[in-house]
Amino acid sequence: MSFSLVFVVVGWIFEIYYLMILVYILLSWLPHLQYTRFARFLRFFVEPYLALFRRFIPPIGIIDLSPMFALLALYFLQRGLYVVLGWIFTSM
Repeated sequence: MSFSLVFVVVGWIFEIYYLMILVYILLSWLPHLQYTRFARFLRFFVEPYLALFRRFIPPIGIIDLSPMFALLALYFLQRGLYVVLGWIFTSM
């Protein structure tokens, strides 16, 4: 498997998850859409990840900042994974 293909696939996986989180956040502003099949699908995949951050970052009034920190952590995880994959593929 080529080096660039692995990076592209990993990038797409992270991009899809970023979008899932953003759509889930937007759906939280539309209460009548939160109980659709699509929203339940997103909740199943996104809520466990966001719950990790909600444990440590309490909401400020009605504003929940945990998704912002979750997206930031996901960004750093992606960059770290790129470094590790780059190291693996250059050492081959």
